[in-house]
Amino acid sequence: MKKLPSTLLNMVLSLGIITIVASSLLAWVNSLTAGPIEEAQQKEEIEAIKSVTPPFDNNPKSQEWKWTPDNDTIPFMVYPAMENGNLVGAAVKGYTKNGFGGEIRIMYGFSTDGSVTGYQVLSHAETPGLGAKMQEWFRMDIGNRSVIGKNPTTTSMYVAKDAGGAIDGITAATITSRAFLETLRNCFAAFEAYKIDHGFSSTPSCMAGEGTTGATTHTSSKE
Repeated sequence: MKKLPSTLLNMVLSLGIITIVASSLLAWVNSLTAGPIEEAQQKEEIEAIKSVTPPFDNNPKSQEWKWTPDNDTIPFMVYPAMENGNLVGAAVKGYTKNGFGGEIRIMYGFSTDGSVTGYQVLSHAETPGLGAKMQEWFRMDIGNRSVIGKNPTTTSMYVAKDAGGAIDGITAATITSRAFLETLRNCFAAFEAYKIDHGFSSTPSCMAGEGTTGATTHTSSKE
């Protein structure tokens, strides 16, 4: 086979062909992996929902409901837990941008009356050994660390070192602790909005330490 002359045109053509082939291969590989990756993510999310809510017999993912805080565009996701057609609680996936390392995403579970049934920290960039302790700290039955079993209507979900707060923050990680509890309060507000929107409640509950449900007024929207 005759070797092509080493000209600028031939080099450009060769690079173009290589780029097209490489792009096609990447697209093919992506098409093969996209499905399994999405399936794994869905399974992981379902397991997270199961770990924080009371037992349910519905598919919460298929009934997800969106609630968007004021002055923001990213919604919180409410996953209702039903048993025999009755609401038994919900998992709420929320976030805050006020962590020490930036955004924190957490899924909280609530019983029908709003008591916290569990939580899972989904992602964060907090300091290892300090803020990163939140995955376990706020479920420890030591002092007033745990939020499990407590209800935001009767327990002030603020750091104890702040005026009126009832929860012991992580030692040397007050910013992370505040962000964790901020997300909890907003997730509770999202669940309250869901209950009103779906006829499970007629008025929003007042959180302890606040004059209204949540620090700000919020809006809700269906999927």
